[in-house]
Amino acid sequence: MTRSRGFTVPEILTALVVVAVLAAIAIPMWRTHLLRVRRAEARDALIAVQAAQDRFFGRNARYATATQLTARAPEGLDLAATTADGLYSITLATTADGLGYLATARAVARAGQDGDDRCATFTIDHVGQMGAADAAGTDRSADCWH
Repeated sequence: MTRSRGFTVPEILTALVVVAVLAAIAIPMWRTHLLRVRRAEARDALIAVQAAQDRFFGRNARYATATQLTARAPEGLDLAATTADGLYSITLATTADGLGYLATARAVARAGQDGDDRCATFTIDHVGQMGAADAAGTDRSADCWH
């Protein structure tokens, strides 16, 4: 009697179970990694706003409004829009006297980054104070800005 070649049903089921367990572990880890990597887009955009504000302040002795900064930015930085890949929206609030500002990056809902509940909002102000908050509003600056 010759033995036929191939896999038995228990062997196939065992392989499927192993693949399913690995996928159940790997997919959430990959998603978490991807969210962390994409946070750099918000940080980079806010640092670019800070640099543009510093240049504007050096020439005008006051910080720019969103309209002024957009109109004068050589890179064409559109503060009303989103970051480069569209993951975060950028807003800028300037004080009435022009001596302070707060730039904010918020995850855009339909862009995929809205699943980042840990670092949903990033901020930077005129003194370089960097902040971040989770979806519930809890301060996460130490976790999100490094």
